[in-house]
Amino acid sequence: MIVVLDFGSQYSQLIARKIRQLNVYTEIVPFNIPIEKLRGMKPEGIVLSGGPASVYAEGSPQLDKRVLELGVPVLGICYGLQSIAHVLGGKVDPSGKREFGHAVLDCQSDDPIWHGLDKQQQVWMSHGDRVVKLPRNFRVIGRTEACPAAIRHATKPIYGVQFHPEVHHTTHGEHILDNFAVRICGCKTDWVMKNFAERTIEEVKRHVAGRPVVCAVSGGVDSTVMATLLHRAVGDQLVCVFVDNGVLRLNEAKEVMETFGRIGIKVTFSPSGARFLKKLKGVSHPEQKRKIIGRTFIEVFLDHLREGDLLAQGTLYPDVIESVSTKGPSATIKTHHNRVKEVLSLIRQGRVLEPLKELFKDEVREVGKELGLPKEILWRHPFPGPGLAVRILGEVTPRRLALLRQADAIYIEELKKADVYYDVWQAFAVLLPVKAVGVMGDERTYENVIALRAVESVDGMTADWSRIPPEVLGRVSNRIINEIRGINRVVYDVSSKPPSTIEWE
Repeated sequence: MIVVLDFGSQYSQLIARKIRQLNVYTEIVPFNIPIEKLRGMKPEGIVLSGGPASVYAEGSPQLDKRVLELGVPVLGICYGLQSIAHVLGGKVDPSGKREFGHAVLDCQSDDPIWHGLDKQQQVWMSHGDRVVKLPRNFRVIGRTEACPAAIRHATKPIYGVQFHPEVHHTTHGEHILDNFAVRICGCKTDWVMKNFAERTIEEVKRHVAGRPVVCAVSGGVDSTVMATLLHRAVGDQLVCVFVDNGVLRLNEAKEVMETFGRIGIKVTFSPSGARFLKKLKGVSHPEQKRKIIGRTFIEVFLDHLREGDLLAQGTLYPDVIESVSTKGPSATIKTHHNRVKEVLSLIRQGRVLEPLKELFKDEVREVGKELGLPKEILWRHPFPGPGLAVRILGEVTPRRLALLRQADAIYIEELKKADVYYDVWQAFAVLLPVKAVGVMGDERTYENVIALRAVESVDGMTADWSRIPPEVLGRVSNRIINEIRGINRVVYDVSSKPPSTIEWE
């Protein structure tokens, strides 16, 4: 296996996922795992993740030097590279020119890490510090305009790269990881996603041990794959509940119930929209909206959850690492409805099942494919747990919900008509908290603005805006303005993640 030492990077699981995608088994452990326990795992290679801290800052997570003495290849990524330099006597300082986004890497050797690659590579950077003095016996094997971007020990297979090979936007990052895991570490490529589905079903059977499982379903790929896995494992012990939280898309409740009927899983419908909207009244701060929806969601489930029952959620790893620190000292980006205090309390009681929490969206789709789920479920665009509440910037009201529902429905309908819906990772409309001047007929108007968002991604951790044909966007804009009274302007979001997020709130 390859072991990833987690220093708190938002991309730690992405590193593991990319290596697993090479059919090499990978596990993530905390950066401060006891050295004897790490040695006992018998890794064939070790990857040091990135992280939000600076290695020279007080209290920052520090690499145990003995990791570099285990006799196995090591690859430090971003903070991991800086950790190697720092612990071995090099020097890391704030960079005079920070790098965020695309950069050009010049590979300056014929090292095995670059096997099969051109001398120049497009890579993805996200750092404000850089190595200004190399440790003894290290040399530079790759540079960008701003910094030494790749180093290695003169005689040992200890590497460091300042860029992120694990993200989709490093063009040949997977090739670099393959060179490390297979060519340098000598790992076998015999681990496949089918193993995950089979192992998870058996683990769920053992953990449930005859207890009922109350499963939250939304109709999205995450909860549908989870419910199918659980149903295969425990059958009639599974109680699926679909909550209408009042902030769903147009006709969504009806479509979700029909979807589960087609795949043969019974679902209890809980019409709770009024309960959610009452609590959201007057609230405009995005974090507060998320927390209210999360708490209310759990309150609704407590009506279905008896003492001793288990609660199941379709949580994915991006939900976990963006909301709370997990295996390393990661920074909180936003609160997810499945990581509010009520859920955390149930987790501590051992009453929460999250069979997908170590996976990314593309891996979940692979599992769903193994389970035989149809394309329209597997490739349905992601929809956030807080629903349209975080796509309405500002207060959520019935009137604003009606405007956004209609606009979003038109947008998705036109993408499907143009046969581009499945070409994008996620597309949706956002109602902005501003009004704009317009002219309709011979009259001046002062009405609402809709922003359209569409992104391309593999795993949701990084994303770029989709180049939807202008004629399609034109039809969407024309229909929204003409058919929805109260909207007179439509704009298109052309920002990437990072620095932006996919959702607006």
